[in-house]
Amino acid sequence: QVQLVESGGGLVQAGGSLRLSCAASGRAFSSYAMGWFRQAPGKEREFVAAISWSGGSTFYADSVKGRFAISRDNAKNTVYLQMNSLKPEDTAVYYCGARGANTLVRIHQPSAYEFWGQGTQVTVSS
Repeated sequence: QVQLVESGGGLVQAGGSLRLSCAASGRAFSSYAMGWFRQAPGKEREFVAAISWSGGSTFYADSVKGRFAISRDNAKNTVYLQMNSLKPEDTAVYYCGARGANTLVRIHQPSAYEFWGQGTQVTVSS
């Protein structure tokens, strides 16, 4: 069982930056692949970024590639999402997820994750 708590969301102007954090409690954080997803009002939850257990592999949605960076600190049981050059279309509730399966297949699909945080709101004004 893993409990996840996101933080770091807020209101920022277009072109600005935010860093989201997701703190995990429970067993063996380093055995979970981690992902960030977002959900805007009236839309489905969509993949943003993911990272493998050791942090050696990262994956990004095309819409955020080059602007966002995912990282993790297994000693602190925390995964981060650095968001730069933010756009109004990045506005959403951002969720982190944990996936215990020993594979990175379907890493971009919400259904592949067993545990979720409560989300943190990111609002980008134009």
